[in-house]
Amino acid sequence: MPRRTSAGPIIDVSFDADLCRHAAVCVRGMPEVFDVSRRPWIDPGQAATEDSTQALRRVVGRCPSGALDVVEPGTGRPASV
Repeated sequence: MPRRTSAGPIIDVSFDADLCRHAAVCVRGMPEVFDVSRRPWIDPGQAATEDSTQALRRVVGRCPSGALDVVEPGTGRPASV
């Protein structure tokens, strides 16, 4: 499955289901953004302030499998590149 990107007002989040190991670090870290009972399950729009965006960056950075990444809007490239 290809990596998919969910757009947010400040940053976007990409997800690669093939890499995900379902550790749920994201769901526990920011349940308002990562909600598996919702479709789409990633909603970066819930991180609409600078503070919540920084929290989202930290949660994505803790993903143990690398399935999640922050994408800078307008570049289409992961922030880690």
